[in-house]
Formats: sequence, structure tokens, C-alpha cells
Amino acid sequence: MDQVDYVLYLLKNDQSSRRIMTNLFNHEELKDMELEPCAYGTQWLVKGGKLHLILNQRSQDMLTANGWNLMQYAALQYMFAQVSGLEVGTLTHNIGDCHIYDRHIPLVEKLLATEPINVTPKLVIKNPTKNFYDFKVEDFEIEGYDYNKEVKIGKIPVAI
Repeated sequence: MDQVDYVLYLLKNDQSSRRIMTNLFNHEELKDMELEPCAYGTQWLVKGGKLHLILNQRSQDMLTANGWNLMQYAALQYMFAQVSGLEVGTLTHNIGDCHIYDRHIPLVEKLLATEPINVTPKLVIKNPTKNFYDFKVEDFEIEGYDYNKEVKIGKIPVAI
């Protein structure tokens, strides 16, 4: 049973377990990777019918990866909650080393100088499936997402 199947099994069969976890940092495979996993582990907790997620991350390039990491794991949390018959709870994101690279400073300054806009995007899953493996890309939609179109930062250089 892989880690996803294990988490789903426990969410459906032993919601009070304190062992509902994943670990993406496989030391045996590190030699084959260009970059070790930044997000390396999750813990899933069910309290009061809500699925809570704790995401642990060793390192994060805030400009390039913060939005992606949060959205990726929030979507996973929504998917796991749906197939387990739970409501979505909190997502706690622990990051050991948040950083901005020197070459990103002008881009970050540009973003910080803009007027903030008030947005509350919502993830909508259009597929009511109870089988995790039945989700498809077209099942997901983001409502209410907007961004400041005045800010044009172009391609962001990513570091490895």
C-alpha cells in the first residue's frame, strides 16, 4: 500500500489515528534527484468531522513556490476530505527556511509597492467522486481569483 492509499485508508477506517502521515524524503532516492523534496512531510488530523493538514517544508523560495505549494496541498486536502466524507479544516504550513534570492529582490520590491487587492479565491471541485483516483484536471476550478494586472514581473528565475 503506498502512502496515499494508507492515508485514505486511515481517514476512512481509523480517523482518530495519530499515524496519518506521509514522508516524501526518501534517503535511498536522493542520489537520483536534481533537488531534494522541499515539502517533505504531511500529518493529517481529524477533529470534529474536519480534516486538518500540517505540511512540513525544509526550504521555500517565497516568490517562486509559496503560492504553488499552498495551492497544491490545499487542493489535496480538499480532495482527501471529499473522498473521506469530511469537511475541510485548517492547513498549517511549517517552513524551515523561507527565503528570497538576491535576483528576486527587484521583483519582490515591485510587488510590495503595488496597492493590495482584496480577493478571496475558492476552490471548486466539480466531480462529486468518493474515489480519489477518479479526479481529473478538468474537475477543478478556481472562483473569485484575481490579481493585480498592473504588475508585470515576467518570468521568474528559478534556482536549483
